[in-house]
Amino acid sequence: MATLRLILGDQLNHRHSWFKERDDEVIYVLMEVLSETGYVRHHLQKVVGFFLAMRAFSEQLQAQGHRVHYLRLDDPGNRQSIVLNCEALIERYGVTLFQYQEPDEWRLDQALRGFCLGFSVTSSMVSSEHFLTTRNTLADLFRGKKGYLMETFYREMRRRHQILMEPDGVTPLTGRWNYDAENRKKMPKSVVLPPIPRFIRKVEEIIVLLDRMQVQTIGQLDSERFDWPLTRAEALKTLEHFIQYRLAAFGMYQDAMTQRDWLLFHSRLSFCLNTKLLHPMEVVEACVSYWAANAEQVDFAGVEGFVRQIVGWREYMRGVYWARMPEYAGLNFFGHKAPLPSWYWTGKTQMNCLQHSIKQSLEHAYAHHIQRLMVTGNFALLLGADPDQVDEWYLGIYMDAVEWVEITNTRGMSQFADGGIVGTKPYVSSANYIHKMGDYCENCTYKRDLKYGKGSCPFNSLYWDFYHRSRSLLERNPRIGMMYKVWDKMAEKEQKAILAQAEMYKQQIESL
Repeated sequence: MATLRLILGDQLNHRHSWFKERDDEVIYVLMEVLSETGYVRHHLQKVVGFFLAMRAFSEQLQAQGHRVHYLRLDDPGNRQSIVLNCEALIERYGVTLFQYQEPDEWRLDQALRGFCLGFSVTSSMVSSEHFLTTRNTLADLFRGKKGYLMETFYREMRRRHQILMEPDGVTPLTGRWNYDAENRKKMPKSVVLPPIPRFIRKVEEIIVLLDRMQVQTIGQLDSERFDWPLTRAEALKTLEHFIQYRLAAFGMYQDAMTQRDWLLFHSRLSFCLNTKLLHPMEVVEACVSYWAANAEQVDFAGVEGFVRQIVGWREYMRGVYWARMPEYAGLNFFGHKAPLPSWYWTGKTQMNCLQHSIKQSLEHAYAHHIQRLMVTGNFALLLGADPDQVDEWYLGIYMDAVEWVEITNTRGMSQFADGGIVGTKPYVSSANYIHKMGDYCENCTYKRDLKYGKGSCPFNSLYWDFYHRSRSLLERNPRIGMMYKVWDKMAEKEQKAILAQAEMYKQQIESL
């Protein structure tokens, strides 16, 4: 009467109730399969990271006395498909009950549902016991409403889980819910950046394996410096390091950009959270507890900003995903079809902000949210890039990119391809914002203060070109109307020069 329990690569939850008791009739299965490495070209670090994290999790389960069947990518019996491997293992072990945790991706959810419906063995799906909401929480909260307001959702989450609340349970600490306006400072050059915690591991074996199995990847991996946290112990150490050395300045500089460092004051916890090595509530509680004990050193605005990212934005994005998939993946509000420039995969562009952000992404499989939103995403939207190609790039290049959180951020927040489901306006800017928040413009080939002409920053002319061509779709947006007033006040000669410059840049996009 064997039971087979499937654990996906992003379900490495040591605290799951499955593992409270040992049962020799229960077999846990984890697997490395080509179907998961090949649906997009992933960053090399991402594939290596997932495989190493899965292997470590499997070893820990076995050390606790659980039965584990781990399929490596090159195992002779590996059918290179999750469902095909499950079918083979059910037959091999004489399984009478097949169980799996809620997948976070619609693609896998449908595949496993279909598999269970078509197989005679009894099956059941259980919670992953990770998120603070169910798949339907957001849809239920906004049932009958025109849209999903993130601030409304965030406040509800704070109330439900009593995070940063007064004793009455309904009033936020300090009387304010949101300190976003205080979290937008440019980082002075005098600010000293803390070191990054290091974890030493050997990765040559997996790199050789991926090459032998012809897994196509992007990006680089320095085998001597691959130090992402991949185990529960490393995740907890990274959380502790963030709280002690980064939390105090995180809020002030979370939107800042600089060439000085790739991590700044960000936590580097997203991979740990998205693979479930850490629970969102333990992260929040650790940060809030540290602030409560060190309120003089840690600004409340920074703690609130971090909490908002975890219990607000992260859970909100998941809610939108399950409320709108699969239709969401095909939305293209502007009808954009331009190809993404080839230098998104090399970083070989003269635009310093894009060059640095892309090369950093290729080197570290990481860029923080403003680099993603206001540099790479901003330019793709101004250019009119096909959101399918933008999705593929973001899903592949980042260590923490899994579809439920990537596509809502990319197609929604970044590209406004959903027409306003996630964001209330397109997040676009000229060079002015990039200069305001960072130091990229200081040594760039292009001049940030020129809208057109030789050496003018492409962001400037493409910015106005975007608004001009999208007027029929955006003019009535109350958050955008002012931009059209500015545009209309420009002399016709200047407008034509700007649009001509934008067209020239679009024609020369591969050489910018």
